Amino acid sequence: MLRKSSKKIITMKILLDNGHGNNTPGKRSPDGLFREYAYTREIAALVAAKLRKEGYDAELLVPELYDIKLLERVHRVNVKCQTYGASNVLLVSIHCNAAGSGKEWMNGRGWEAWTSKGQTEGDKLAECLYESALDCFAPGTKVRSDWGDGDYDKENQFTILSKTLCPAVLTENFFMDNKADVDYLLSAEGQAAIVRCHVEGIKKYINSRDNE
Repeated sequence: MLRKSSKKIITMKILLDNGHGNNTPGKRSPDGLFREYAYTREIAALVAAKLRKEGYDAELLVPELYDIKLLERVHRVNVKCQTYGASNVLLVSIHCNAAGSGKEWMNGRGWEAWTSKGQTEGDKLAECLYESALDCFAPGTKVRSDWGDGDYDKENQFTILSKTLCPAVLTENFFMDNKADVDYLLSAEGQAAIVRCHVEGIKKYINSRDNE
């Protein structure tokens, strides 16, 4: 006789937020060849497609090409939280970093992730994404962290993190004003690694929840 498994299965709604829009000033490389809004939308779409292919419930928060105000983004997330329960929704907001005003190439490099301040469920999601980054990016790749509070992620009260009800992380995927980082971002290798980092990090977090 087969026993029913006592394992708790958690179905999570995965929301992927792509930063900015085609009407956002700046947010591009100094030579204008890299646009953050276009790149993050492509990455978010690829991450969502790969997760859906594996049976996960993933969707884009902002399918529009133009910028959607932060409070509207927050509203969209929190409607999903009210529908599914905040603990059954997660948000990853995908961005690219910059060290300067965008007018000249800078020296800042690497990948990092942010959560809201304090100890939150978002810290656990960020930890999974950091572990995935260390696995997915080539040895020697700069993964930027802040261990001041005992974990990898950096903290800030960004609206998309602090006003949403679910576990939320904002990733900064290399620097659009560093020439070497832009070359990596635009390469097939770089794009594949960034997509894989997000997919595997999200899966790791959900699996950790399933095993609680």
